[in-house]
Amino acid sequence: MKKVLLSTIILMSLTCCPSAQSATKKVRLKVIETSDVHGHFFPYDFMEKKPIKGTLVRANTYINKQRREYGDNLLLIDNGDILQGQPCVYWSNYVMPEDENLAAQVINYMKYDAETVGNHDIEPGHKVYDKWIREVRCPLLGANIVKETDKNGPANPKSIYTGLKPYSVHYKDGVKICIIGLLTPAIPNWLNKSIWKGIEFEEMVSCAKKWMKYIQETEHPDLIFGLFHSGLDGGIDTPEYSENATAAVAREVPGFDIIFFGHDHQVHKEWITNKDGQKVLCIDPSCYVKNVAEAEIELTYENGRLKEKDVEGEIVSVLDEEIDQQMLSHFQPAIDKVKEYVDRKIGKFEKPIYTRDSFFGNSSFTDLIHNLQLQISKADISFNAPLSFNSVIKAGDVTQGDMFKLYRFENLLFVLRMTGEEIRKHLEFSYDMWTNTMTSPDDHALRLNEGSKEDQQRTGFEYYTFNFDSACGIDYEVDLTKPNGKKVRILQMSDGQPFDEKKWYKVVMNSYRANGGGELLTRGAGIPKDSLESRVIFHTDLDQRHYLTEEIKRMGVVDPEPNHNWKFVPEAWAKPALERDRKLLFGR
Repeated sequence: MKKVLLSTIILMSLTCCPSAQSATKKVRLKVIETSDVHGHFFPYDFMEKKPIKGTLVRANTYINKQRREYGDNLLLIDNGDILQGQPCVYWSNYVMPEDENLAAQVINYMKYDAETVGNHDIEPGHKVYDKWIREVRCPLLGANIVKETDKNGPANPKSIYTGLKPYSVHYKDGVKICIIGLLTPAIPNWLNKSIWKGIEFEEMVSCAKKWMKYIQETEHPDLIFGLFHSGLDGGIDTPEYSENATAAVAREVPGFDIIFFGHDHQVHKEWITNKDGQKVLCIDPSCYVKNVAEAEIELTYENGRLKEKDVEGEIVSVLDEEIDQQMLSHFQPAIDKVKEYVDRKIGKFEKPIYTRDSFFGNSSFTDLIHNLQLQISKADISFNAPLSFNSVIKAGDVTQGDMFKLYRFENLLFVLRMTGEEIRKHLEFSYDMWTNTMTSPDDHALRLNEGSKEDQQRTGFEYYTFNFDSACGIDYEVDLTKPNGKKVRILQMSDGQPFDEKKWYKVVMNSYRANGGGELLTRGAGIPKDSLESRVIFHTDLDQRHYLTEEIKRMGVVDPEPNHNWKFVPEAWAKPALERDRKLLFGR
């Protein structure tokens, strides 16, 4: 009887034991990525002063639905460029810097699991981003953001910039996940070194190889994700690095299961085969929280060993999600303060101005900035490009919020020494990106690209519109029948003095351009990148929008008019072609 009873107990214990009952275990995970938020936290456009769709308060409704389904098996990540954009972040960065940064508050409220640093998160300068890094409670990632004097690699974690981590580790239902964060290393082409003093940005492929090896050897995770603030491919390419290197990393660095990325403001969902023949999901939700990128992962374990990974990715629109009222109520005091800030009157415009006019010749919008730049800097010549596709500042009272439409970014103002020849070549490079070479009256005047209409930075053009520099202070023609490099003919200085290609001139421009952004000064004008700093005569301490605002306050009433200092020729071909292209871009 004792033997029978013992056998029964053993059999029952084996039957009830989970490991014996099921040697196979399946785990479902969901990862949700936001990227390039640019201050779109709340359902209100502080520039246009009207409600908007998308934004994090709608995304959070969707995220909370997924949390209810997946519980602790949901991972929420953000891919940077959160410290610049809507006026609410400027207000937090510069107007109320002593308070906890609003971007940090939002990240903490939504309980993000990891965040990668974006290039526009570096742009506000050390005082802002060092404080933000301290305030964010989730891991802030930047494996290739290293101290300038300490590049000792993974053996010494101190080589990573203070407060950042090269990767983060997460446990979900027994699954170990590592996330490697990388930032585009092209920042020295856009931002003055004073903004990133003490920091260097390593090339992405070699950095990813280094940390992949370290993680595989020391962490032994089940899943490895990339969280890259770098576009798929293209952009600036130098012998040292590529601006957009996600595809290159996916191909050249085996080990990634998924790469979540951003920076290029485009929607991507594609599988890239790495050099070991494995497929890697690369996914990007674009910008302004119109979408989130998500991945659903099912892992199969047998006897505790990972046997199978099933990965699916999707881009999900959050434009029509309900507003998370609890989140909105939490941040309502800050929203009210920002609205009060952007409603401040700074002057009056006698006429409306439109950025769209800037693509077709002289425009009141672009020329107002040109004229203010020359007034502020006392330079001889001004360079400026349209920074938005279709913004309008109406006639009547101009508010602080309108200034974010007049000038979108927190660039500084720079004055550089340039020869007349360099000025012409700079403009040639600009108009080569901007305009077509017409061989008949029926050709396009502008370099358009039907496939880029949804690209927030090209909006129907072949190249980025924020690199379409025109000039003020000189009179010139752009001949659309001439080949690239031969379109621009400078007639004279606008005050009637001769223009001399051998003479040195003082040229005012924004800091993005002065540091090589768009490569107009380097590839265009032919100035070596390492010589740009020696050309600087002067730069402002505060952002350009501040000085433009102060100048409009001083003027009180502004009557914006085009300068009419340049034109497209031959006009018999150019005018009708430009009208056709205007209709294609704007419908009228």
